[in-house]
Amino acid sequence: MFKLDKLFAHLTLAALTIFFAQLSYAQNSQGTAKFPGIGRNATPAEVIAWDIDVRPDFKGLPKGSGSVEQGQAIWESKCASCHGVFGESNEIFTPIAGGTTIDDIKTGKVASLADRKQPQRTTLMKVPTVSTLWDYIFRAMPWNAPRSLTFDETYALVAYILSLGEIVPDDFILSNTNIAEVQKKMPNRNGMTRNHGFWSVTGKPDINSTACMNNCVKFVQIGSSLPDFARNAHGNIAEQNRQYGPNRGSDSTKPPIDKLPGSSGVGLAHAADTHTSTTKGPAALFKNENCSACHAPNAKLVGPSIADIAAKYKGQSGAQEKLMAKVKNGGSGVWGAIPMPPQSQLSDEDRANLVRWVLTGQ
Repeated sequence: MFKLDKLFAHLTLAALTIFFAQLSYAQNSQGTAKFPGIGRNATPAEVIAWDIDVRPDFKGLPKGSGSVEQGQAIWESKCASCHGVFGESNEIFTPIAGGTTIDDIKTGKVASLADRKQPQRTTLMKVPTVSTLWDYIFRAMPWNAPRSLTFDETYALVAYILSLGEIVPDDFILSNTNIAEVQKKMPNRNGMTRNHGFWSVTGKPDINSTACMNNCVKFVQIGSSLPDFARNAHGNIAEQNRQYGPNRGSDSTKPPIDKLPGSSGVGLAHAADTHTSTTKGPAALFKNENCSACHAPNAKLVGPSIADIAAKYKGQSGAQEKLMAKVKNGGSGVWGAIPMPPQSQLSDEDRANLVRWVLTGQ
């Protein structure tokens, strides 16, 4: 009996030892020594997924390359509809190229930034580092499909943009091995200063103020409203959010509210509420093929709205066949100078269903 009790005690002790070891491991894997049981360390895969920034010293820049010629082809298919064929843009975005000279490339300071006669400040006039172009394009472009570009496609697009500013020649191939040399030719590379508080906490701040902690209100709701002249200048803002991530936009077709939105959220509109959610059929095809990047349901975006297209071709003989050909081959001139890229990857059946839905809603 004594031996059995002793054996049971040993087994119990062993079980408790294993239990507390597992508990300790779980706490360590789910937290830190300072805050046990809270959170966990990110896995290497999770770190890689988020660690995509490229620094001005090119730390974080992946290996790859792309030519100006390759970049032009990508640009015309994915970027020109918003930024113009030559980066001249249109009324939606400011120009990418322009305003820089050969002398700016030599000095590293863009003279036209101080010229009051310069009509508009372009991207190449302002950006001091080529890493900024690479990083932003890779993480945020194209507008309707962020993070869809490969490393090589990003190199090619940056090369094409630099060629528009005559920073690199038309036959240039940009890569991770020569990008530092290209940095030495950026027109505004010497236009950035670090001698201010925004860059360094020990530097002189841009503004000075005295903190006041008396009679503080309990809640402050910050909001803004559009001036009347700009309220609906380019259609309903709520319908012009890209279909990626959470979207919020004010319904600019409605008159301004009497008071700014408060804690109740009155007056806020969600872009998703203005669209019909469909998981199959031509409406889903319209979204999956990124048509919504240029065409909104009831307001002009980059191209005409679905409602405007349906109204223009209502009752016209051969409208179905005419628009099917336009979707397949692309074109411009009917609704303005901005070209619509060809959608030749669609099957004839999908193309017919898509056009029929635009014209009839069915």
